[in-house]
Amino acid sequence: MSSEIDELTVQYEEDGLVTVKELDKKVLTKGAWSTIIYRYQDWDRRKEEYSKDKYTIRRYQKRNGQYQQKSKFNISSPDQARAIIEALEGWMKD
Repeated sequence: MSSEIDELTVQYEEDGLVTVKELDKKVLTKGAWSTIIYRYQDWDRRKEEYSKDKYTIRRYQKRNGQYQQKSKFNISSPDQARAIIEALEGWMKD
């Protein structure tokens, strides 16, 4: 757990190998409930290379000075990411 929003990450290391590599993150909201979208890659042990870019949205609640992940939504493909973008852009025009 982290006490500062800038310390939150999806990066994960196992036995000296970064198995989830965080490429970027954007803090969407801050406060008692914070939302962050991450861009990351998974390590494929079989191919010995990182996956294509993936995206996940995480919600954190800050309690007793510590952030705790409460929910997540993984964007499963570039097509799904584009569909989300198109839907939001359409709604923002209204």
